[in-house]
Amino acid sequence: MDDDTPDADAESDTGVEAHPEIRVDTEGHLEGGITVETKAGVPIYADAGSEIDARWMEAADRRILEFMQEEDAFEPTQMDEEGICPAKYAAYRCRELAKYGLLNRHMPGLYEVSEAGDRYLAGELDPSELEPES
Repeated sequence: MDDDTPDADAESDTGVEAHPEIRVDTEGHLEGGITVETKAGVPIYADAGSEIDARWMEAADRRILEFMQEEDAFEPTQMDEEGICPAKYAAYRCRELAKYGLLNRHMPGLYEVSEAGDRYLAGELDPSELEPES
C-alpha cells in the first residue's frame, strides 16, 4: 500500500523508533520564507560567534548598529531588505537600543546611531553599564 501516512513503527537512521506525532525542530524555523536558526525556540539573528556585551542586549544588536552606522539614518525595514533580520524584530531591537541610549529616535521607525552607539562600536563604551531611560 502506498500512502503518505507516517509508519507507526518507522525507525530513524539511529535505529530508535520514531513517534509519529513528535517533531523536534533543531535546525531552525521558517520566518517570512527564510529559515532562521533558533535556540530554545528563540530566533538567533547574528553571525556565529557573535558576542553579547550586556545582559539586556541580543546577538543581532551589534550587526544592527554597524549597519545603521554605515547608513547614517535607518528604518527597520532596511534590516529585512539586507537579510540581517526581520523588520519587526529590528524595530523591537531599535526601540531597546534607543531606550539604552545607543540609538537616537527621530520619529517612530526612524533611528540613527547616537554618540554612545558610536563609542560602543569603537570599543570605548561598556553597554553593561548603561541604564534604560524611563
